[in-house]
Amino acid sequence: MSERTLIELLYGKGAHANPLECLEGLSAELVGRRIDGFPHSIWQLVSHMNYWMDYELHRIREEAPPYPEHAAGSWLLDSAPRDEVRWKEAVSSFAGLIGRLATLAESDSQVLSRDVTPAHPQQAKQSSSVKAVLWQTMAHNSYHVGQIAMIRRCLGAWPPLGGGDTW
Repeated sequence: MSERTLIELLYGKGAHANPLECLEGLSAELVGRRIDGFPHSIWQLVSHMNYWMDYELHRIREEAPPYPEHAAGSWLLDSAPRDEVRWKEAVSSFAGLIGRLATLAESDSQVLSRDVTPAHPQQAKQSSSVKAVLWQTMAHNSYHVGQIAMIRRCLGAWPPLGGGDTW
């Protein structure tokens, strides 16, 4: 039995903004802008989510990726991509990683219940099945996609082309 709700939330159903639509129509210049009082740009948020989705997919495949020594290890220092090509590559990677997570969520219960080896002592304290890692990754993405929606609104670039709540 697949995790239909998880798949829907990965793609922004219900109360969750659609992460792919949140990135539509944005230029490399706009995603590099920072707003007062917020530490990251949209570029940095997308890169951060890409980092952790890729990291967790490696863990699920039992490839034991190194855990960053500090939180800063999963954040880019540059607030903007070098060019439109780099931005488009990041968005393409983002969509592909979400697709790979959704495909995993369609796995049978034997795959979803398999334990994922902790890569850090903190991970040993929580549930670490494939299913749990997928849910945690979806929640992480939802948090940051909400930040992207707020940054877009502050920059006058909300709603995205595909629509979105405007309150």
